[in-house]
Order: sequence, then C-alpha cells, then structure tokens
Amino acid sequence: MSPRRPCPVCAREIAVVGGRFARHDPPGRRTVLELVSCPGCRRIAPMMAPAERLFDPEEPPFPGQQPLF
Repeated sequence: MSPRRPCPVCAREIAVVGGRFARHDPPGRRTVLELVSCPGCRRIAPMMAPAERLFDPEEPPFPGQQPLF
C-alpha cells in the first residue's frame, strides 16, 4: 500500500508513488464520461520528515564499545 498525502491542488488524500502524486480525478461528480485528471497529478510530492535516529552515530551506544572496523 502506498503512503497517502493531501494533494496540493484539490486536498484529496492521494497515493504517492515514486515520489510523485498518483493520477486522480478532482473531487465531485463527473458531468462527462471522460476522465479529467486533477492539475495536481504527477507533481513531485514533498519529502516526509526524516526518521528519528536510535543513537548518535558519533558516540558509541554503550560506554567502552569499540568500532568494528
């Protein structure tokens, strides 16, 4: 399942695939049978917040622990 984020144009929750918003129709009912993509389709999605680190890479997690290499 792809992560979902609000589209910057229509504010619908849209799947993000490959760093871009997936194709989608604008909200509301269609009046014609043609599919009309929202202008926010295929835009680059903003990066999510970076993951938290479990420990500081500069200091070992336990006193006295030596680096492997």
